[in-house]
Amino acid sequence: MEKGINSYILGKFGIEKKDIRSYSPLTLAYIGDGIYDLIIRSMVVGEGSTHVNDLHCHTSQIVKAHSQSEMVGELLPELTEEELAVYKRGRNAKSSTMAKNATVGDYRRATGFEALVGYLYLEDKTERMMELITTGLKRIGKGAGD
Repeated sequence: MEKGINSYILGKFGIEKKDIRSYSPLTLAYIGDGIYDLIIRSMVVGEGSTHVNDLHCHTSQIVKAHSQSEMVGELLPELTEEELAVYKRGRNAKSSTMAKNATVGDYRRATGFEALVGYLYLEDKTERMMELITTGLKRIGKGAGD
């Protein structure tokens, strides 16, 4: 099994890895949101130094619920049965919050996408996570260099 950053972090703090099946889909989406944001921030900063407000605006356009909803729509045919099940659990989870500038459908699909990212991160499937994110970003025209 591939060693990922999650295992590295847990090891540094002496925390044993838990059975991922015990996590709720909203917990997976919580960590997935943070990881996806970090990936996009890294990509945006890697494109070159500029004003922080410009970095924030560019990042916000990519991480917003509508963009995530578009991405996952493009990725659905690429998902394994297991990944699709995780996505659907996240999409169908009842959340007490709602994105400010998103439709209910976009928000739910984005939550499913974030749950999938969280799942892949916690399972140390970094290569697969990055493969899906880079493919999705290219398909919606928001990849590096677009």
